Amino acid sequence: MPATFDSAASQHAPSTSSPVVIVGAGLAGLTVALHLARHGRRVIVLAKRGLSEGATAWAQGGIVGVLGSDDSIESHVRDTQDAGAGIVDEHTARFIAENSARAVEWLVENGVPFTEDADGPLGLHLTREGGHAVRRIAHAADATGRAIHESLLAQAQANDLITLRERWIAVDLITSRHLQREEVPRVYGVYALDIDSRKVETIAASAVVLATGGVGKVYRYTSNPDTSTGDGIAMAWRAGCRAANMEFIQFHPTCLYHPQERSFLITEAMRGEGAQLKLPDGTRFMFAHDDRGELAPRDIVARAIDFEMKKHGIDHVWLDATHLGEAFLKEHFPTIHARCLQLGIDIAKEPIPVVPAAHYTCGGMVTDLSGRSDLPGLFGVGETTYTGLHGANRLASNSLLECVVIGHTCADAILADGPQPVVALPEWDESQVDDADEQVVIAHNWDELRMLMWNYVGIVRTTKRLERALHRIELLKGEIDEYYAHFRVTRDLLELRNLVVCAELIVRSALNRHESRGLHFSRDFPRTLPVSFPTVLTRPATSRAQG
Repeated sequence: MPATFDSAASQHAPSTSSPVVIVGAGLAGLTVALHLARHGRRVIVLAKRGLSEGATAWAQGGIVGVLGSDDSIESHVRDTQDAGAGIVDEHTARFIAENSARAVEWLVENGVPFTEDADGPLGLHLTREGGHAVRRIAHAADATGRAIHESLLAQAQANDLITLRERWIAVDLITSRHLQREEVPRVYGVYALDIDSRKVETIAASAVVLATGGVGKVYRYTSNPDTSTGDGIAMAWRAGCRAANMEFIQFHPTCLYHPQERSFLITEAMRGEGAQLKLPDGTRFMFAHDDRGELAPRDIVARAIDFEMKKHGIDHVWLDATHLGEAFLKEHFPTIHARCLQLGIDIAKEPIPVVPAAHYTCGGMVTDLSGRSDLPGLFGVGETTYTGLHGANRLASNSLLECVVIGHTCADAILADGPQPVVALPEWDESQVDDADEQVVIAHNWDELRMLMWNYVGIVRTTKRLERALHRIELLKGEIDEYYAHFRVTRDLLELRNLVVCAELIVRSALNRHESRGLHFSRDFPRTLPVSFPTVLTRPATSRAQG
């Protein structure tokens, strides 16, 4: 059983040991960093853009906490399993639910300014989102992620044991293969690019934690920030780790449809409070698709919108919250109200144009409940990973919860392993490469990859589309690998290299699933099998040896 939040502190690491390197500065990475630093371990956190540009700061809805008298662990587990369409790991779901109240309490203790309610549990206002039986979402108005991230980041910046490096992107993991050792494979550190100096540094690590988020940028339309390029999943795969459930990409039903704003999310909590989805003529349509109407799980709502858009030949549908009143909307959804107003949409007087967009990666690198991967020395937390929690579809607001709970157990596991001695690692060799002659190659391949994933591997899939996508991805992968071998690395090249790996994992996983379940809907296999299992991909040994 993984450690709890209150495990005893280990001894301080000696100065001769390597630091723990955390790739990613969102909630998952910062939770691990703060827990390690408070137990005396040195930490380096790499953020490939600004420290506030990750997915955490974009999260609007909130974090699950089983807190109310009308709630229970069993109810949360049941809702998680229902949303996950039969392939949620029950042990994982129960462990996360059991630690949910403590996770919220920990955030409160760390200064997160959740919206308050004097009559609510812990004095907090709880909201409800699609798929939840009761109100159990702690939130900070409609900008919960930003409130959480700002609070934890301020503490990390004030901690002398935590070094935060902005504009540093991990190139690859350093494993036993790089050291030409025949011993059991292990991760010893990372190669990382300082984007400003364009130099690649070798960073030795007692442990490496991948907390890089998901793969939303592999699609043309996404609610994700530019950082969501699947870096951690791709690096872990290249190093020999398994990947699971990559076919289950959650499309958020309601991303703002506007030419000046392509990634602005309209939180599910707005539907939880009563907003209605409508066609251009004002007709509600969700009850024609599911008895729960607008409160159905996200995969059902996204498919319903996709169906109605194709049926009526329209570019978007409408989310109508006007009946909730201006005062209510300003109080509960101030960020959405203000941003839409800037774009000329008064959500208190007119409906919001919305369209589905790639939102969350339910699969990832396989880890246990302590974040341990298939390789000693390598851990993963958050959207980068597959723990079994999300199954075929993530229940709303379980993602931030997973980051906090597994972030703590991951740190405890690293502390239990103890500091590792410094190992001499080979330096990055770029003696055989030159500066790229044309950057247009990267831009062209990036655009082609995202377009083919949107057209062939989107909300509704067919075997023929998937096979066509895989064929083109294999060609793109060859072109990108050749480019990588001959030219100095840049952030754009590294992100494209990682995205094409993740695209291949998504397509191969989708081809392996001969049914429709949760977020994966195939016209060729429309039925849901009575018994099903996670899709687990293992990289061939020969491919691992080649890196």
